[in-house]
Amino acid sequence: MDRESLRTVLRARGVQDGHYYIEGVHQPSPLPTDFLYLRRSTAVPGTWETGAHERGTWEAIAWHAHEEHACAHLLRLLTAEG
Repeated sequence: MDRESLRTVLRARGVQDGHYYIEGVHQPSPLPTDFLYLRRSTAVPGTWETGAHERGTWEAIAWHAHEEHACAHLLRLLTAEG
């Protein structure tokens, strides 16, 4: 699954737009106060990062070598499935 497919799955499962941020695909504006995210890592170049954004702070939970692994992780975080 890529980021576009992930967005489609999240919409189909009824996950509210303000609960997540997917770099290049779904970037709510203005940003909500708290949400889960998937983006290219700034801390570990060449990887994808999943995490939580809380009150202006990006807090990584995991780094992934492949986009599809990051997508699967965010899906699990948002739906307790995957």
